[in-house]
Amino acid sequence: MSDLSRFHRIVVKIGTSTLTHDEGHLNLRRIEALVKTLSDFKNAGRQVILVSSGAVSAGVAKMSTRRPINTAEKQAMAAIGQSELMKLYSRLFSDYGHTVAQILLTKDVIDQPARRAAAEDTFSTLLGLGCIPIVNENDSVSTEGLNFGGNDTLSAYVALICHADLLINLSDIDGLYDKDPRKFPDAKLIPEVRGIDESVLAMAGGAGTARGTGGMATKLLAAKIVLDKGIPMFILNGQDPAVLYEILDGNRVGTYFTAK
Repeated sequence: MSDLSRFHRIVVKIGTSTLTHDEGHLNLRRIEALVKTLSDFKNAGRQVILVSSGAVSAGVAKMSTRRPINTAEKQAMAAIGQSELMKLYSRLFSDYGHTVAQILLTKDVIDQPARRAAAEDTFSTLLGLGCIPIVNENDSVSTEGLNFGGNDTLSAYVALICHADLLINLSDIDGLYDKDPRKFPDAKLIPEVRGIDESVLAMAGGAGTARGTGGMATKLLAAKIVLDKGIPMFILNGQDPAVLYEILDGNRVGTYFTAK
Protein backbone atom coordinates (compact mmCIF):
# COMPACT_ATOMS: atom_id res chain seq x y z
CA MET A 1 0.00 0.00 0.00
CA SER A 2 1.32 3.39 -0.97
CA ASP A 3 0.63 6.69 0.78
CA LEU A 4 -0.04 10.20 -0.40
CA SER A 5 3.31 11.63 0.64
CA ARG A 6 4.71 11.36 -2.89
CA PHE A 7 1.53 12.48 -4.67
CA HIS A 8 1.24 16.19 -5.41
CA ARG A 9 -1.61 16.50 -7.93
CA ILE A 10 -4.68 14.50 -6.92
CA VAL A 11 -8.01 13.98 -8.68
CA VAL A 12 -10.87 13.07 -6.32
CA LYS A 13 -14.13 11.78 -7.75
CA ILE A 14 -17.31 11.59 -5.68
CA GLY A 15 -20.47 9.92 -6.92
CA THR A 16 -24.12 10.85 -6.65
CA SER A 17 -24.96 8.11 -4.16
CA THR A 18 -22.23 9.42 -1.85
CA LEU A 19 -23.25 13.07 -2.25
CA THR A 20 -26.95 12.57 -1.58
CA HIS A 21 -29.37 11.08 0.92
CA ASP A 22 -31.58 8.16 -0.07
CA GLU A 23 -34.38 10.61 -0.91
CA GLY A 24 -32.09 12.35 -3.41
CA HIS A 25 -31.42 15.58 -1.50
CA LEU A 26 -27.82 16.73 -1.09
CA ASN A 27 -26.07 15.36 2.00
CA LEU A 28 -24.79 18.69 3.34
CA ARG A 29 -22.90 17.18 6.26
CA ARG A 30 -20.93 14.89 3.96
CA ILE A 31 -20.25 17.63 1.41
CA GLU A 32 -18.99 19.93 4.16
CA ALA A 33 -16.68 17.16 5.43
CA LEU A 34 -15.37 16.59 1.92
CA VAL A 35 -14.69 20.29 1.37
CA LYS A 36 -12.90 20.55 4.72
CA THR A 37 -10.69 17.56 3.96
CA LEU A 38 -9.79 18.70 0.45
CA SER A 39 -9.09 22.19 1.75
CA ASP A 40 -6.69 20.64 4.25
CA PHE A 41 -4.96 18.79 1.42
CA LYS A 42 -4.67 22.10 -0.40
CA ASN A 43 -3.29 23.79 2.70
CA ALA A 44 -0.65 21.05 2.89
CA GLY A 45 0.63 22.08 -0.54
CA ARG A 46 -1.16 19.60 -2.78
CA GLN A 47 -3.12 20.42 -5.90
CA VAL A 48 -6.68 19.09 -5.89
CA ILE A 49 -9.14 18.53 -8.73
CA LEU A 50 -12.66 17.47 -7.76
CA VAL A 51 -14.86 15.51 -10.16
CA SER A 52 -18.34 15.82 -8.70
CA SER A 53 -21.52 14.06 -9.71
CA GLY A 54 -24.92 14.99 -8.31
CA ALA A 55 -26.22 17.64 -10.70
CA VAL A 56 -29.33 15.70 -11.72
CA SER A 57 -30.20 14.81 -8.12
CA ALA A 58 -29.63 18.40 -7.03
CA GLY A 59 -31.95 19.60 -9.78
CA VAL A 60 -34.65 17.11 -8.81
CA ALA A 61 -34.41 18.20 -5.17
CA LYS A 62 -34.50 21.89 -6.12
CA MET A 63 -37.63 21.45 -8.22
CA SER A 64 -39.28 19.01 -5.80
CA THR A 65 -40.15 16.75 -8.69
CA ARG A 66 -39.91 13.06 -9.48
CA ARG A 67 -36.77 11.41 -10.78
CA PRO A 68 -36.52 12.11 -14.55
CA ILE A 69 -37.26 9.19 -16.82
CA ASN A 70 -35.92 10.37 -20.19
CA THR A 71 -32.80 12.12 -21.43
CA ALA A 72 -34.43 15.52 -21.98
CA GLU A 73 -35.72 15.60 -18.40
CA LYS A 74 -32.32 14.51 -17.05
CA GLN A 75 -30.60 17.23 -19.03
CA ALA A 76 -33.01 19.85 -17.69
CA MET A 77 -32.49 18.70 -14.10
CA ALA A 78 -28.73 18.72 -14.65
CA ALA A 79 -28.88 22.33 -15.86
CA ILE A 80 -30.78 23.36 -12.73
CA GLY A 81 -28.77 21.24 -10.33
CA GLN A 82 -25.30 22.13 -11.60
CA SER A 83 -25.71 25.74 -10.54
CA GLU A 84 -26.92 24.58 -7.12
CA LEU A 85 -23.87 22.36 -6.70
CA MET A 86 -21.41 25.07 -7.70
CA LYS A 87 -23.07 27.64 -5.47
CA LEU A 88 -22.67 25.26 -2.53
CA TYR A 89 -19.08 24.29 -3.35
CA SER A 90 -18.07 27.91 -3.90
CA ARG A 91 -19.46 28.99 -0.54
CA LEU A 92 -17.98 26.10 1.41
CA PHE A 93 -14.50 26.24 -0.12
CA SER A 94 -14.49 30.01 0.30
CA ASP A 95 -15.01 29.52 4.03
CA TYR A 96 -11.60 27.79 4.04
CA GLY A 97 -9.96 30.43 1.88
CA HIS A 98 -10.01 28.62 -1.47
CA THR A 99 -11.37 29.56 -4.88
CA VAL A 100 -13.14 27.05 -7.11
CA ALA A 101 -13.57 27.00 -10.87
CA GLN A 102 -16.21 25.10 -12.81
CA ILE A 103 -15.24 22.99 -15.83
CA LEU A 104 -17.92 21.11 -17.78
CA LEU A 105 -16.60 18.58 -20.27
CA THR A 106 -18.09 16.58 -23.13
CA LYS A 107 -16.65 13.49 -24.77
CA ASP A 108 -15.54 15.38 -27.87
CA VAL A 109 -13.14 17.40 -25.73
CA ILE A 110 -11.39 14.15 -24.87
CA ASP A 111 -11.46 12.86 -28.44
CA GLN A 112 -10.35 15.98 -30.35
CA PRO A 113 -6.64 16.81 -29.89
CA ALA A 114 -7.03 20.59 -30.22
CA ARG A 115 -9.85 20.79 -27.69
CA ARG A 116 -8.06 18.40 -25.35
CA ALA A 117 -4.92 20.56 -25.50
CA ALA A 118 -7.03 23.61 -24.68
CA ALA A 119 -8.49 21.79 -21.68
CA GLU A 120 -4.99 20.84 -20.51
CA ASP A 121 -3.96 24.50 -20.68
CA THR A 122 -7.04 25.58 -18.73
CA PHE A 123 -6.45 23.05 -15.96
CA SER A 124 -2.78 23.94 -15.78
CA THR A 125 -3.50 27.66 -15.53
CA LEU A 126 -6.19 27.21 -12.87
CA LEU A 127 -3.96 24.99 -10.76
CA GLY A 128 -1.13 27.48 -11.16
CA LEU A 129 -3.45 30.18 -9.83
CA GLY A 130 -4.20 28.05 -6.79
CA CYS A 131 -7.79 27.28 -7.78
CA ILE A 132 -9.62 24.01 -7.18
CA PRO A 133 -11.21 22.92 -10.49
CA ILE A 134 -14.59 21.24 -10.02
CA VAL A 135 -15.44 19.07 -13.00
CA ASN A 136 -18.61 17.43 -14.27
CA GLU A 137 -19.83 16.23 -17.63
CA ASN A 138 -21.84 18.87 -19.45
CA ASP A 139 -24.95 16.76 -19.01
CA SER A 140 -27.26 19.54 -20.19
CA VAL A 141 -26.07 19.08 -23.77
CA SER A 142 -24.35 15.69 -23.69
CA THR A 143 -25.92 12.25 -23.71
CA GLU A 144 -22.74 10.20 -23.25
CA GLY A 145 -22.49 10.83 -19.52
CA LEU A 146 -26.19 10.31 -18.87
CA ASN A 147 -26.36 7.04 -20.75
CA PHE A 148 -22.88 5.54 -20.63
CA GLY A 149 -19.84 5.58 -18.36
CA GLY A 150 -20.67 8.52 -16.15
CA ASN A 151 -18.16 10.34 -14.00
CA ASP A 152 -16.08 7.25 -13.18
CA THR A 153 -14.81 7.29 -16.76
CA LEU A 154 -14.68 11.09 -16.83
CA SER A 155 -12.50 11.19 -13.71
CA ALA A 156 -9.97 8.90 -15.38
CA TYR A 157 -9.71 11.16 -18.41
CA VAL A 158 -9.47 14.22 -16.16
CA ALA A 159 -6.54 12.55 -14.39
CA LEU A 160 -4.84 12.10 -17.77
CA ILE A 161 -5.58 15.65 -18.93
CA CYS A 162 -4.31 17.09 -15.65
CA HIS A 163 -1.25 14.81 -15.57
CA ALA A 164 -2.30 13.80 -12.07
CA ASP A 165 -0.24 11.66 -9.72
CA LEU A 166 -3.24 9.87 -8.23
CA LEU A 167 -6.96 9.27 -8.77
CA ILE A 168 -9.21 8.64 -5.76
CA ASN A 169 -12.72 7.34 -6.39
CA LEU A 170 -15.00 7.95 -3.42
CA SER A 171 -17.90 5.52 -3.65
CA ASP A 172 -20.67 4.00 -1.53
CA ILE A 173 -18.67 0.80 -1.11
CA ASP A 174 -15.42 0.10 0.78
CA GLY A 175 -13.54 -1.01 -2.33
CA LEU A 176 -13.34 -3.94 -4.72
CA TYR A 177 -14.65 -7.24 -3.33
CA ASP A 178 -14.18 -10.72 -4.72
CA LYS A 179 -17.97 -10.79 -5.16
CA ASP A 180 -20.91 -8.47 -4.56
CA PRO A 181 -21.01 -7.74 -0.79
CA ARG A 182 -24.64 -6.65 -1.05
CA LYS A 183 -25.58 -10.19 -2.06
CA PHE A 184 -22.89 -12.29 -0.39
CA PRO A 185 -22.09 -11.65 3.30
CA ASP A 186 -18.84 -13.62 2.99
CA ALA A 187 -17.46 -11.32 0.28
CA LYS A 188 -13.85 -10.29 0.94
CA LEU A 189 -12.33 -6.88 0.32
CA ILE A 190 -9.31 -6.91 -1.98
CA PRO A 191 -6.78 -4.42 -0.58
CA GLU A 192 -4.53 -4.21 -3.64
CA VAL A 193 -4.91 -4.92 -7.35
CA ARG A 194 -1.98 -5.13 -9.75
CA GLY A 195 -3.48 -4.56 -13.19
CA ILE A 196 -6.96 -5.10 -14.62
CA ASP A 197 -7.49 -8.48 -16.27
CA GLU A 198 -10.51 -10.69 -16.95
CA SER A 199 -10.48 -12.17 -13.46
CA VAL A 200 -10.68 -8.69 -11.93
CA LEU A 201 -13.39 -7.54 -14.32
CA ALA A 202 -15.44 -10.62 -13.42
CA MET A 203 -15.77 -9.31 -9.87
CA ALA A 204 -17.79 -6.27 -11.01
CA GLY A 205 -21.56 -6.15 -10.83
CA GLY A 206 -24.10 -3.61 -12.07
CA ALA A 207 -24.97 -0.12 -10.88
CA GLY A 208 -24.73 0.28 -7.14
CA THR A 209 -27.77 2.49 -6.50
CA ALA A 210 -30.75 3.99 -8.28
CA ARG A 211 -29.26 7.49 -7.99
CA GLY A 212 -25.92 6.66 -9.60
CA THR A 213 -25.15 5.94 -13.24
CA GLY A 214 -22.17 3.67 -12.71
CA GLY A 215 -21.13 0.70 -10.65
CA MET A 216 -17.98 -1.30 -10.01
CA ALA A 217 -17.63 -2.09 -13.73
CA THR A 218 -17.18 1.59 -14.64
CA LYS A 219 -14.75 2.06 -11.74
CA LEU A 220 -12.63 -0.79 -13.03
CA LEU A 221 -12.72 0.73 -16.50
CA ALA A 222 -11.51 4.00 -14.99
CA ALA A 223 -8.75 2.12 -13.19
CA LYS A 224 -7.61 0.51 -16.43
CA ILE A 225 -7.50 3.88 -18.21
CA VAL A 226 -5.26 5.49 -15.59
CA LEU A 227 -3.14 2.44 -14.77
CA ASP A 228 -2.17 2.11 -18.42
CA LYS A 229 -0.77 5.65 -18.21
CA GLY A 230 1.10 5.09 -14.95
CA ILE A 231 -1.41 6.73 -12.59
CA PRO A 232 -2.51 4.69 -9.55
CA MET A 233 -6.06 4.76 -8.19
CA PHE A 234 -7.92 4.16 -4.95
CA ILE A 235 -11.53 3.11 -4.45
CA LEU A 236 -12.68 4.22 -1.00
CA ASN A 237 -15.95 4.48 0.86
CA GLY A 238 -16.83 8.17 0.85
CA GLN A 239 -19.37 7.97 3.67
CA ASP A 240 -16.79 9.72 5.83
CA PRO A 241 -14.50 11.82 3.59
CA ALA A 242 -11.98 11.94 6.45
CA VAL A 243 -10.98 8.46 5.23
CA LEU A 244 -8.67 10.37 2.88
CA TYR A 245 -6.45 11.08 5.88
CA GLU A 246 -6.02 7.34 6.35
CA ILE A 247 -4.25 7.18 3.01
CA LEU A 248 -2.12 10.14 4.00
CA ASP A 249 -1.06 8.24 7.11
CA GLY A 250 -0.23 5.13 5.10
CA ASN A 251 -3.03 3.01 6.56
CA ARG A 252 -4.67 0.18 4.61
CA VAL A 253 -8.10 1.33 3.51
CA GLY A 254 -10.14 0.64 0.41
CA THR A 255 -8.60 -0.92 -2.68
CA TYR A 256 -5.37 0.38 -4.15
CA PHE A 257 -4.76 -0.16 -7.87
CA THR A 258 -1.04 -0.07 -8.52
CA ALA A 259 0.18 1.49 -11.76
CA LYS A 260 2.77 0.00 -14.06
